Amino acid sequence: MLNRLQESDIKLLRVFYAVASCNGFTAAEPVLRMQRPNISAAIKKLEERLDLVLCHRGRGGFQMTKEGEVVFQETKRIFNAFDNFVFNLKSLHDDYSGHITIVLMSGLATSIQLAVSKAVKSTMKKFDDIHVNLQTRLYNEVEHVALSGECHLVLSTYDMVKPESVTFHDVGVKCKGRLYCAPTHPLAKFRESERLPDNVDIEEYPAIGISGLSSSNYIHGDKRLSIQTFSDSYEVCMAAIMTGEYVGLLPDYIAKEQGAATGLVPIAKGSLFNFEHELFVMNGKNTRLNPVLRHCIKEIEYFVSESQK
Repeated sequence: MLNRLQESDIKLLRVFYAVASCNGFTAAEPVLRMQRPNISAAIKKLEERLDLVLCHRGRGGFQMTKEGEVVFQETKRIFNAFDNFVFNLKSLHDDYSGHITIVLMSGLATSIQLAVSKAVKSTMKKFDDIHVNLQTRLYNEVEHVALSGECHLVLSTYDMVKPESVTFHDVGVKCKGRLYCAPTHPLAKFRESERLPDNVDIEEYPAIGISGLSSSNYIHGDKRLSIQTFSDSYEVCMAAIMTGEYVGLLPDYIAKEQGAATGLVPIAKGSLFNFEHELFVMNGKNTRLNPVLRHCIKEIEYFVSESQK
């Protein structure tokens, strides 16, 4: 079993990272510029070093094991941190080249994602030798990833108490939302009502919450949602709502983008449990905001604001 990481192990991990990212040996060949037998031999050697089976390959196609998935996620963190270290080291010599990593909260509106694409394009045009890694994380992971050194910038809504160890750059955009249910849910019949009738108690209806979301979102005056289960993203929350068994909070952009397909119903004209979550670009206080990152932040702020007009 591996006790200490050697240079040869890092090379093997890079092969595995490419294979896992490409979801197969054949797809990884042009990325690694290696032939399949050599890739297979590298993976086998890594498995021997780790004393773990990382993936299955055969007629059923490529499939990672549970252990392989853990190694993949940890490898991603290592290489992200290493790329960030190299980038920061170069910037001390006014060399603004290399890779920067930007993490987006999963489930952001399509218009916001496209705005980020424009900001990235602008940044890469201004700084010739910059490459950008774009990744996603769940809502309850964004604070950690901003602090961990895995990335340079995080774009996410945030409604918790802001830790002093994270810098928040206000984008000037608020993501609004409200309480939704499926068209088959008993409360769907009140879609056109200004409010719920006095004899209808919202606490009698099971609700689904979002992991990491402030509990204050589930309180509306003297009413409180009856949270029975949790999801880790708005997309999964929507899937649970569409079972007709739960009510839940969703951003309006999800209902707008998915409304035609799902028929999501804002309960009582959406007057219940309204929320407004501000959108921020976040970075850990230890992140060195050199000209590349400062430019990228300004471009994200500009293009995201423009996308909401």
